[in-house]
Amino acid sequence: MQKFRIGQGYDVHRLAEGHPFWLGGIQIPHHKGAYGHSDADVLIHTICDALLGAANMRDIGFHFSDKDPAYKGIDSKILLKRVVELIRAQGYEIGNIDSVVCLQAPKIGTHIPQMQACLAEVMQIPLEDISIKATTTEQLGFVGTEEGVAAHATALIYK
Repeated sequence: MQKFRIGQGYDVHRLAEGHPFWLGGIQIPHHKGAYGHSDADVLIHTICDALLGAANMRDIGFHFSDKDPAYKGIDSKILLKRVVELIRAQGYEIGNIDSVVCLQAPKIGTHIPQMQACLAEVMQIPLEDISIKATTTEQLGFVGTEEGVAAHATALIYK
């Protein structure tokens, strides 16, 4: 009998002038970028948390502390690859990922296919198993005032 598990992830990063904007493993041109200990890829971080949560393996901060200088500026694709290795070591495979990025600007719709391809390669899963959606907050809150970016993800894993 297959065992299915679902996990949820959420992450937020501040946006700051002059920082590169990494999202879904690709760099998106914009005058602001996400600020954080790593490359601050909010989409990858939330996918990591969703996968870890589904496997009951805590969260990204537990495995890759922002207090550890080894992770300063690290490419989040490396963290995602390690998370996938961790859950596969427990006998799990990824069924699918569903995610949404909350961002006022820039518009990311045209970048979604490239993000899906990048994430599929990192996780070694079919492209059609990765859903990325985008929304604004209608200029409300920290996302709406372009102070930050947020992302949500749900992951289905199975044994």
